[in-house]
Amino acid sequence: MEIFGMDFGCVFGSLGHGRIPRKDCLLPLISKLLGYCIVAGSTTVKIPQIMKILEHKSIRGLSLAAFELEVIGYTISLAYCLHKGLPFSAFGEYAFLLVQAIILVAVTYYYSQPVGTGRWMRALLYCGIAPTILAGKLDPMLFEALYASQHAIFLCARIPQIWKNFRNKSTGELSFITCFMNFGGSMVRVFTSIQEKAPTSVVTGSALGAICNGILLGQIIIYQKPPTKKEKKDE
Repeated sequence: MEIFGMDFGCVFGSLGHGRIPRKDCLLPLISKLLGYCIVAGSTTVKIPQIMKILEHKSIRGLSLAAFELEVIGYTISLAYCLHKGLPFSAFGEYAFLLVQAIILVAVTYYYSQPVGTGRWMRALLYCGIAPTILAGKLDPMLFEALYASQHAIFLCARIPQIWKNFRNKSTGELSFITCFMNFGGSMVRVFTSIQEKAPTSVVTGSALGAICNGILLGQIIIYQKPPTKKEKKDE
């Protein structure tokens, strides 16, 4: 019995005979289920961050460059996985993350007026190049090189925010929920990438993402300020 590419037959067959399912039967199923859970969770992962900015009407402590680089990274990741023909459960979250990342960049632009000419130029350049990348109309060798650079792009997207948090000893408007979901998702994605026999570059990217997201999550916990006496009275 197969549903959405998940084979339940061997599991139900083993349980029906009173046996524990074999490892080579159970692990692929768990990987698929976790993959689809990540895809489902990715539909809202950046919503808390967007809502926090809109609620406070502020981007205090946030790195605009980090959000811009995320958009580029998600675009390359999505295009590469589509080009490689990986199952949707192995990369589907990139589609939803890309849409939310673009919205997040738009919101940060709105609350960082005036927007300089340089930012408008970068936005227009992205709109001109992204369709070609997503369509996979690139030389295979160039695609591999582009995806290899994607790891550096995501790393560069996290470092400015990590450094800004460290320098300010504060995480500003950074959302704990979004960072927690990012960390959890990237940890699970390492496992699913290995199970789906994804290219080594995909596994490496997931591992780097887990490390950086873990650091950001740790900073939010460490730099979280205890409530003041006034805030305690208001409670």
